[in-house]
Amino acid sequence: MKKLIVLVLFVVLACGAPKDDKVNGISFVSSGDRATQTHIDPVLDVHANYAAIMPFGFIPESSSPELIFDSERQWYGETSEGVKQYIQTLHKNGVKVMLKPQIWIRRGEFTGNLTMKNDKEWEEFEGSYADFIMLYAQVAQETQTDILCIGTELAKFVQNRPEFWNDLIKKVKTVYHGKLTYAANWDEYAKTPFWNQLDFIGVNAYFPLCEKQNPTTQTLREGWQPWKAKLKSLSEKVGKPMLFTEFGYRSMDYTGKKPWLVDRNEMNVNLKAQADATQVIFDEFWTENWFAGGFVWKWFMHHDRVGGQADNRFTPQNKPAESVIRKQYALARKSGA
Repeated sequence: MKKLIVLVLFVVLACGAPKDDKVNGISFVSSGDRATQTHIDPVLDVHANYAAIMPFGFIPESSSPELIFDSERQWYGETSEGVKQYIQTLHKNGVKVMLKPQIWIRRGEFTGNLTMKNDKEWEEFEGSYADFIMLYAQVAQETQTDILCIGTELAKFVQNRPEFWNDLIKKVKTVYHGKLTYAANWDEYAKTPFWNQLDFIGVNAYFPLCEKQNPTTQTLREGWQPWKAKLKSLSEKVGKPMLFTEFGYRSMDYTGKKPWLVDRNEMNVNLKAQADATQVIFDEFWTENWFAGGFVWKWFMHHDRVGGQADNRFTPQNKPAESVIRKQYALARKSGA
């Protein structure tokens, strides 16, 4: 018996403490409708164990201090009432949630460039942004949400106002007692200064991998290696697991060249490239102990109306990539990873 106990202790020490299940998530896009079982069933069908819920705040331009949120003019799913209903419906189905409030700048300008003209406007914007995040911190606590993301792709805001973020994190922790992350853009995460105050290093993983029109899985794997080494190094340095707060590929030619592109280009549909790139990211990361999992970008509520064979956008719905996700998430659920 003593030998058995010693052996068990040796295995635990050698392998580390038991790991939490991987986040096998989808980014659940808000709409004007309440979430019903019909909307949740496709999420269950791909064996997702997490969904990101994303209420938006809106500003007129990248230098405007006015942030509008939780407004009657917004879609139901982008308001605090709708967010609660979505979370409750997902939780009833055994799906955990990351609440991920985001900013939308008119005309879809990149939020990483958001910056104010002077200190007065910075302070005005900071007050509004803090109200935005604290509202959803309260919602997250009330609904027992599993992860709260305190910002998405706000590089210049983080760079220019570091003390605000330190204070915001402290305030959030007085209200919300779950796990915290921040969704840094792929070219921002290494410079984000407050990872040691959060539970996950959050990265929107749109890393450029190759410039080929029809990349092979080998080419995609090779493209990941330098980025993967840097991600692992930071995770080990900070002592926090890496979480892909967004990941995904468009179903089009050159999908690995600039994976962040959201323009409405007419690039040829390439379903295989999307499926292959999705499989490679699973193969490269889902077996790593320092990696916590991620959220596929993006998943629409009305599954039967979106994606499909002629669509070159991000959603994997009704495309071969959906089968890749289903297989991976089912395998992870079966193995408890």
